Amino acid sequence: MIDLRRLHVLRAVAHYGTVTAAANALHFTPSAASQQIRQLARDLGVDLLEPQGRGVRLTPAAQSLLAHADAIQARWEQAELDLRADHGAPSGLLRACGFPVAVSVLLAPVAARLRTRHPRLSVRIQEAGVPESFDLLFEGEIDLAVVEATPHNPPLGDVRFDQQPLLDDPFDLVVPEDHPLAARERVDLAEAAHEDWIAPVPESPCRPHVLSACGAAGFTPDVVHHALDWNVTAHLVAHRLGVALIPRLAQLTPHLPVTRVCCTGNPHRKLLTCTRGGGAQRPAVAAALRELRELAPTTVV
Repeated sequence: MIDLRRLHVLRAVAHYGTVTAAANALHFTPSAASQQIRQLARDLGVDLLEPQGRGVRLTPAAQSLLAHADAIQARWEQAELDLRADHGAPSGLLRACGFPVAVSVLLAPVAARLRTRHPRLSVRIQEAGVPESFDLLFEGEIDLAVVEATPHNPPLGDVRFDQQPLLDDPFDLVVPEDHPLAARERVDLAEAAHEDWIAPVPESPCRPHVLSACGAAGFTPDVVHHALDWNVTAHLVAHRLGVALIPRLAQLTPHLPVTRVCCTGNPHRKLLTCTRGGGAQRPAVAAALRELRELAPTTVV
């Protein structure tokens, strides 16, 4: 009989990439995590880890086992749902997370709607970046996340997560209000090729979108300033330090002397909802997903 707790340690090593990182996430010591995997290997009669440089990697047998382990986790989610189903109104605790714009524009109003429509349901929201959101889902710390689609996300076919499209968030060119392009209804980004640019910091999931949009317009932007927060970016634009691409969902400080201009080609980022595999059918999660899908089309104008 496989010990599911040991199997979860193996899943964590695959998710986080090292035994040490997995142990930290699970609040184990590295030696305790390694011992769990060694015992699982003895139970199964196969090697699950093999040396690689100064570390270890999963063996082909471990990779094969993981495919079954992820399916078992999804079935367990469904089993819990079946056991607790009472066909009543959503109730209990719903834990959600998202990056700052998602929390402000989507999750906060959805939580308010759920509180009104389902008084027995309690919602807890946590701000989290995209990689952290997947970690929190994997660890069972949250039930629902709103994330950006990035090249570093788990593939859509990863059965550990159920990722579904929510909305496309267009990027606008943001310029000082007296800039020659400010009077335009729509602009080709190539017309801003010779401007100084303000771009997201290198670790931001939006940076590749900005650089790709400029690349599609035929140029590499001359990035002279970097910012993490969209309002910081807008203040830099307001002081005529450059132009920027800013998602339409980002709510900027009112009365800044800047203008948003629509871009030809519709550069945008995709927002997704994400739950654990099998978790989207939980009444509380399903209610939140319905509210998100109802609200999302009204947020981008």
